[in-house]
Amino acid sequence: MKCYVGIDLGSTTTKAVVMDESGVVLGHGITNSRSNYDTASKVARMEAFISARLTLFRRALKTIPELEKSVDELLDHLERNFRLELFLEQLADLRETCLEITREPGYVGEEQQLGDAMIEIFGGLEQSLKQLFGAGVQRKSDFFRDLAGAEYMDVAEKVSGETGISFDHLLHIYDKAIIDVENRPPGTDLDRKFLQALDRLIAEGEVSVDPVAVRRKIEEALTIEIEESYTVGTGYGRVRLPFPKEHIRSEILCHGLGAHLMYPNTRTVLDIGGQDTKGIQVDGDGIVVNFQMNDRCAAGCGRYLGYIADEMNMGLHELGPMAMKATRTVRINSTCTVFAGAELRDRLALGEKREDIIAGLHRAIILRAMSIISRSGGISDEFTFTGGVAKNEAAVKELRKLVQENYGDVTININPDSIYTGALGAAEFARRSGTGAADPD
Repeated sequence: MKCYVGIDLGSTTTKAVVMDESGVVLGHGITNSRSNYDTASKVARMEAFISARLTLFRRALKTIPELEKSVDELLDHLERNFRLELFLEQLADLRETCLEITREPGYVGEEQQLGDAMIEIFGGLEQSLKQLFGAGVQRKSDFFRDLAGAEYMDVAEKVSGETGISFDHLLHIYDKAIIDVENRPPGTDLDRKFLQALDRLIAEGEVSVDPVAVRRKIEEALTIEIEESYTVGTGYGRVRLPFPKEHIRSEILCHGLGAHLMYPNTRTVLDIGGQDTKGIQVDGDGIVVNFQMNDRCAAGCGRYLGYIADEMNMGLHELGPMAMKATRTVRINSTCTVFAGAELRDRLALGEKREDIIAGLHRAIILRAMSIISRSGGISDEFTFTGGVAKNEAAVKELRKLVQENYGDVTININPDSIYTGALGAAEFARRSGTGAADPD
């Protein structure tokens, strides 16, 4: 099976999309953008191919009549167990790396005590982290660093208190190890891991129909070779991608085409990413006819929200729900990341509620985005909102309000997979290049 891959290397996350020859999306992949962009692109690509493999499993399993209504449930169980296999492999790598660091010259005389502490920490980690892959468990993040890091801090703090070992020492060892481990992501023998995960499900009685038939269908799907025929890269870090020049496309072109593929009647696109905001005008074929971007800094972008979350000692995912609780919207005068923290602290000191301040911050971001859209040519029906910020309910609420006030009734499209818009456009460019189809640019 010939496939085409688009990779969008953003400043905070790297996304990948796998598409077949007919333009059908087979899989999506996402990871956090590391300092090592080569690794980020490899991990996102691997995740997209895992997703594609699950799509092939779904097609195969749907041919079993008894599974007609429970295919999704079975695949959910299979993916959870498969992810657990990958996670435990990476956790074992982190454990060994931490132990190696305790034997470095800087820890002479402490290596035994620190080594024992690491063994105790990771024993607790494995048990607690396994629970995150249980049925129905909602994880705050799927990134290894986030899951392992949060749990490591909690367990290490307890071990530090019990043993008297400096918590800073334990933290330093983790910080040093996680960089190496992230640059050695698991990705070998994935087919075997899928079968191991399936066998565990069968042994635990989680497969309600003929397990022999189910395993046979999975094995058949695994024999389908997914051939990567052409790859196109885009995004904030595209110049760092290990691709030839002809395999690189601009973010503007990819987001415009990606939005068009999602919603063919799209004429205006707003993308708020981690590092920039883009207002894009496209024609009926998804060709960009005009665009504007924020200038000089990341004010009003995803990085800005991340900074605010850190200032408020909150998770980034908590900002939107918090803002939705506001009873009034505090006017924020600056969207500059440098000055926003000071203004935020001033507002808190004046007795303003956190939710009202955060609501004001969201409005300030969208006001800035509306200015960029206006400079690009305004909003035409249909309007598509993409990027990570499109998942923020408070940002969407303010956007809908301001679009209504300034442009009237306009169809606003927000796709659940909007964060993949750039990668989707890149995949389509790859497909057109690989198959000889007309290229919109």
